[in-house]
Amino acid sequence: MMNWTLYKRGMQESWKTIAVFAAVLTMYFTIIISMYDPALQSVLDEFAKAMPDLMAMVGMTPASGELVSFLASYLYGFIMVIFPMIFSIISANRLIARHVDRGSMTYLLSSPVKRATIAFTQMKVLVTGLFLLVIYATVLAVIVCEFSYPGELAIGTFLLLNAGALCLHLFIGGICFLSSCIFNDSKYAVGVGAGIPALEFVVQMMANAGKELENIKYATFFTLFDPDGIIAGETEAFVGMAVLFVGAIILFAAASMVFSKKDLHI
Repeated sequence: MMNWTLYKRGMQESWKTIAVFAAVLTMYFTIIISMYDPALQSVLDEFAKAMPDLMAMVGMTPASGELVSFLASYLYGFIMVIFPMIFSIISANRLIARHVDRGSMTYLLSSPVKRATIAFTQMKVLVTGLFLLVIYATVLAVIVCEFSYPGELAIGTFLLLNAGALCLHLFIGGICFLSSCIFNDSKYAVGVGAGIPALEFVVQMMANAGKELENIKYATFFTLFDPDGIIAGETEAFVGMAVLFVGAIILFAAASMVFSKKDLHI
């Protein structure tokens, strides 16, 4: 079902992008974690109170005294949403649509490899990249927290938080990959693949901004990722994770079917 030669080639082309995003996450994680000093945290909380709408829009709301809640508020409302999402947009386009747009897909299809195998292999490259980014961020945060604040991070809860983030990004990756398989033109693939998650995120920001717009949160899939609910152990939060995961499977399966049956005109 998977072509290892194509997979290795895809990972070789992806490692630089993965490294860049890992470096960006390293910078933000180390800076934010270093702010978990009660005095500095109070400054962040005061800033949130002074500009509640702005901070709420990007999911940065005053956290409880627990380290895991602090990380959820200041990293998993924006940083761990935006950067893996951008990675999915870039990678999904490069793996399918750009090959079609540039004509290099001809060489792949001329080999004795089925279209479904090509789609599944390229999907595995994208999923592997997302797994590596989330795992890297998880391990990085645990190491930095244990070094700086030994024993203060609820590691089990933090792992669940990152599992939720992974489910979200697999769903977003599914949207981007399906768009890449639907459109032969790279600009349309990026436009739709990036446009849908970006629009949904803007809707989420609007829902966070004030109570009068709170109900529009039901119009965005980002609501299914509830960091505070995961930390609190709420059933609804875990149901949201499951919905995102199942949705990702459906999206990737649909992408494979579309790519297998479409007329590529190459």
